[in-house]
Amino acid sequence: MFYRIKILFVICCLVVVACNQSNKKSVSSTLNFAEHIAPIIHKNCSKCHMPEEAGPFNLISYQDVSRRGKLIKYLVTERIMPPWPADANYSHFAGETVLSDEEITMISNWVDEGMIAGDTSKLATPEQLKTELNLGKPDLILKVPHINIKGNNKDMFLVVKVPYEIAHDTFVRAIEFVPSSKKIVHHMNGHLVQFTSGKKENVYIGKSYVNQDQVNSQHIHKELGLLNDDGTYPTLTPSVSNYLPGAYFSFYPKEIGGYKFLKKGALYLNDMHFGPSSVDAIDSSYFKIYFTNIPPKRPVSEFQMGTLGIAPVEPFLRIPANEVKTFHIQTTIPNDISLISIVPHMHLIGKSFWAYAIKPSGDTIPLIKIKNWDFRWQYFYQFKNLLKIPRGTTIYVEGIYDNTAQNPFNPFSPPREIYERNGSMRSTDEMFQLIVTYLSYKDGDEKISLENAKP
Repeated sequence: MFYRIKILFVICCLVVVACNQSNKKSVSSTLNFAEHIAPIIHKNCSKCHMPEEAGPFNLISYQDVSRRGKLIKYLVTERIMPPWPADANYSHFAGETVLSDEEITMISNWVDEGMIAGDTSKLATPEQLKTELNLGKPDLILKVPHINIKGNNKDMFLVVKVPYEIAHDTFVRAIEFVPSSKKIVHHMNGHLVQFTSGKKENVYIGKSYVNQDQVNSQHIHKELGLLNDDGTYPTLTPSVSNYLPGAYFSFYPKEIGGYKFLKKGALYLNDMHFGPSSVDAIDSSYFKIYFTNIPPKRPVSEFQMGTLGIAPVEPFLRIPANEVKTFHIQTTIPNDISLISIVPHMHLIGKSFWAYAIKPSGDTIPLIKIKNWDFRWQYFYQFKNLLKIPRGTTIYVEGIYDNTAQNPFNPFSPPREIYERNGSMRSTDEMFQLIVTYLSYKDGDEKISLENAKP
């Protein structure tokens, strides 16, 4: 009898323990912001939705997110946000913001369960998140000259000079462009002009900027004072800093390095585009320069296909009114190269973009596919690892344009013919480009990671 009582007691104890464990599991499986939702939001959303960034409101704290919980649930379940134009089923890139099915379900369930906060005391502040997204305090800040933007709803294209003079030659590991307003600055392409000793007495002479539409291109460099004192051209390092809507600052890992930075020079912005604005504004953009004592290891090169590039658009980029039309670009690579990044580029009536490469063996290398082109979101797509493109490989690009009234982004109503206008970058004209940044290939490049790269 005692034995049976003892057995019954043990069973009861086990049942109690099991019940307690079951309850603990139930409690711990309840979704809360601090433990489950904040990591998703901070990784994928906060970089846009924080002070001074493009997002119209902050998404950092529990209060920020919970007050818009239902909206966020809708946007993520419909895969409207976070924006990532590239098809993640076709190719992958460093830093891509694509939520998994599990992450979307977690956000949806958290909202449905009442948006429990959890212990938010140890979550990152806006300042901490901002620090994670940049290189810290820069060694030098170069300010773009203040530019008056008229609220006339017209595009403005400028060529700008940002001169500098420092104590001695050095090296640069990164150059970051900081637009004063991401709602006004549409894009910027920056190159580094450097004057060797004795070639330039005063880097500050000449105009600070000129309007592309008002100056003959042959005289722009002279008017900006970018030539050597004897009239010859100085050394130019292309594409040291670029900006597009939706694009975020990235830099090269230590295996690649940065640039030589002579004590006299200028950042030459050969194309700074301010989009149409309905209000007057003053642009006060600037550059952050980060020095290093490590010389650059491997020169970075760039080419572009299509408009103004090494391979033409075929047929000529002309889209008649009320038509949907397809265009192609192709080029064959003469030497082994390692791709760092690619930039697809179209304007308002772009519909889809597709780029791939075919090796001499016949194998296909998927590069990028954008099923629904959106002019507002254009990224520098940096590969997760350096991507080898063997000699003899042909890169193919296909672009489809929709110049019908059914296209909500069509700038004209009723539609009118739109075409490439001598490389015009006006949003109401059209372009079709693939811009490629690369290195000459070296054995082992495929193992060099570009994900969360540190210089």
